[in-house]
Amino acid sequence: MNQELHAVTGAFGFSGRYIARNLLDRGLNVLTLTNSLHLANPFGERVKAHPFHFDKPDKLAESLSGVSVLYNTYWVRFNYKTFNYSTAVDNTFTLFEAAKKAGVKRVVHTSITNPSENSPYEYFRDKAIIEKRLIESGISYAILRPAVLFGKEGILINNIAWALRKFPFFSIFGDGNYRLQPIYVDDFAKLAAEQGEKNENTIINAIGPETFSYRGLVAEIGSIIGKKRPFISVPPAFGYFFALIIGKFVHDVMLTKDEINGLMDNLLYIDAPPAGKTKLTEWVRENADILGSHYESELARRKR
Repeated sequence: MNQELHAVTGAFGFSGRYIARNLLDRGLNVLTLTNSLHLANPFGERVKAHPFHFDKPDKLAESLSGVSVLYNTYWVRFNYKTFNYSTAVDNTFTLFEAAKKAGVKRVVHTSITNPSENSPYEYFRDKAIIEKRLIESGISYAILRPAVLFGKEGILINNIAWALRKFPFFSIFGDGNYRLQPIYVDDFAKLAAEQGEKNENTIINAIGPETFSYRGLVAEIGSIIGKKRPFISVPPAFGYFFALIIGKFVHDVMLTKDEINGLMDNLLYIDAPPAGKTKLTEWVRENADILGSHYESELARRKR
């Protein structure tokens, strides 16, 4: 077994779990930093879990002692009463500083397509600020920029299918011709693990092999799961209000303004070669019976 120690943030979650699994399959020793120590460890004794200790940077650095590569998936999807972007940015800065203090050689960091410090959207703006801090840290880095991750535990694709199953129509913001390029979470995890083995600084647009218009994506999913629905084009503000109402019933934040506006501004599309091989359409066919059978809640996941 390779005795190198690698650390993954959030190995009990979505992308972090897949990254940890890929690293274990490569014979590496793995630990995780997590806020979910109360959960059963899906890896048993193979992955030791440490708390984040954002409020105690020395302890955080101590947890990273001996780690060669840090895979960072830590982030929040939206501002909420118990978490927000600004805190997530500060915590990520603390994480990078602790990694440097601990002697971590490389950071593989999860960002987003088309981040910009000049973006009007906080999500994309803060992602760019974090990238800049990592680049200036002096640590070797690989920055991965996915648009949308899909997989059995994913939220967006599942909840599109859920809405298609639940409602007699599907609301589209505007014309629905804005594009996105989903990547399979295991392809993303393999890419992250591969970058952990390298040394050169790099930024990779981590997109899948298929490009969809949003309208085309929803139509494709509906066709595959046997729930074709008529589209109703609505103004973004109305669509957001409708999502708020649904969110009240499912006790979740279904969509945010940044997500709607970023999608409509084509920020989940980039003209670049694909980094993943798995086609979303093929994956949906393989999982058509269960996809969207229940709603995936971001808030419930965080509470768990």
